[in-house]
Amino acid sequence: MGLVSTEATPHHHARLRRRSMDAGDTSAAAAVAPTPARLREALAALSKAFESGDCSDGSAAAAVSDLLNAAADAADAEADAEDEAAAGVVEEMLREVHAFLSSPSSNQLAIDALSLELVKPVAKLGALMRNCWDIANAIIEFFVSNCNPRDMLSILCEAVDAPLASNGSVYFVLLFKELAKVLVLIQRRHTEQVKVTLPAVLRVMNAVIPECDEEHGKIIVDMYDAALRIGNAIQEMCKKMVNQKNEELCSVLSLYSLQNIALVSRCKQQHILSACGSVVLQHSKILTFCGFTYLGLLTGNDVTSATDKISKDEDADLLECFSFAMNGANLAVIWTYMDDEISKYAGAELESALKDVKGNHTRMWQAINILRYVLSSTHYPWVIKSHGLDLLLTIANESRIEEINDHVDVSSSGPQIFATLKTAILLDLVKDEVSREIRRADQDIVESDQLQDGGEWPPPWFSHALELVELILKPPEGGPPCLPDHGEQVLSALNLLRFVLIIDSRGSRSRKMFGEETMRKVYSEWLMPLRPIVAGIQSESEEDGSDVANHIMCSLNPVQLVLYRCIELAEEKMKGF
Repeated sequence: MGLVSTEATPHHHARLRRRSMDAGDTSAAAAVAPTPARLREALAALSKAFESGDCSDGSAAAAVSDLLNAAADAADAEADAEDEAAAGVVEEMLREVHAFLSSPSSNQLAIDALSLELVKPVAKLGALMRNCWDIANAIIEFFVSNCNPRDMLSILCEAVDAPLASNGSVYFVLLFKELAKVLVLIQRRHTEQVKVTLPAVLRVMNAVIPECDEEHGKIIVDMYDAALRIGNAIQEMCKKMVNQKNEELCSVLSLYSLQNIALVSRCKQQHILSACGSVVLQHSKILTFCGFTYLGLLTGNDVTSATDKISKDEDADLLECFSFAMNGANLAVIWTYMDDEISKYAGAELESALKDVKGNHTRMWQAINILRYVLSSTHYPWVIKSHGLDLLLTIANESRIEEINDHVDVSSSGPQIFATLKTAILLDLVKDEVSREIRRADQDIVESDQLQDGGEWPPPWFSHALELVELILKPPEGGPPCLPDHGEQVLSALNLLRFVLIIDSRGSRSRKMFGEETMRKVYSEWLMPLRPIVAGIQSESEEDGSDVANHIMCSLNPVQLVLYRCIELAEEKMKGF
């Protein structure tokens, strides 16, 4: 990956020399033990080489790099990161490097040569060894402060483009922080440099974030913060620019923030609001800086406008990196809807935008169309989708929905249509959660109860599942559900209940979700009232014999099968109380 440059610098020639070396023999330094003494010898040889002018092949800097790479490989492969003695040796080696760089007698050419070689191994050691983070950070900061900014941008992007298997998140956090620092040092051709930098950053974000689970804890939030620093740095660049170039860079920045909001919203932290709300708030402020409004976010028009300002021919790869920008626009509104701090920042603007959307037929359907990106995605957690559904109903209710179909005004049924849509989506979401629990139960079935203990019990989705089933099987307006009209909804609810009952039957007595009172309510108030209704409709349809009756009978067959299976499971469970 090359950064935009108008001339070939000594740094670039050095990189070419280094690449030619990589294809040939490995330095002898790699064969010796990576110790502070060996490193001091290599640094002394480097200094001597530059003093004598005998440094054209880059071997002296490569020898230093090989020792640090060997130390990093050993720590990675042999778990030396947990060995205090090994960690102490690595820390001493990094301090030797920092002392050499910061010495008043250091040669700038030697520093430039080392900057080409050391960023990756130093960052890797900082990620692997907890005690080495600060000194590793200090070394890379020194390079950023003392070497050509455009060269350092290129070096850092190359390092970012080299994903690691071990402790990669920590490695990238360190590099992202330094990328933010070097970006503000760029003096010209800002937009071109940013266009090369962001794809490398977002490739990492897209690859790392889906792999991070709850156990990664704070480090993944640190990555969100580090990516935000890059956005803040680009914002500072925008302030220095004027006219058309400023507009183009602001468009790139806005799409970057939207992509980040979409990625942050995938966070698997249990308390996503408290963990990530401040990051989303800062990205929201960047969007305001770029001229985005809540009306433009709701309808997606601001995203389209920003995308149009970037040349599609030249920037196809860049635009591909912003593939979740429209999701991000939708999510920026949802976060404002559900987070108090972001809502406070937005003030009355969101309320005004919602009022505008509700009063305009075209804009309302634009907003509903945009919401489907998040609601139909499997990437976002329950809490976000739940608030997204509330936003959907806020837009749909109180709106003047006027659709003419064969001269029939169906505006009065609009809210009911969207309420039904919400129920359907919620059922699918919880069914996905339950399916995952079934797969997990299959994997853990042979484990002991002790291994299963810990964590919230019953799981959070359990109460949501029962609420949804009750909403369908015992409607709030009273009476059993209307059959056969609502046959599909009833079948979905029964299947969901069946999944939950099966999961609960696999657990130990100490890990049961259903209590006796709840189970008897499910049996007597939800299931048993349905049995005579389904049986009666089936009997009437058989006697009728018409095509319509046959269709009704076929549609209710699966309802009857699942209903009877749920009754069997419920009766089995009640025997155990």
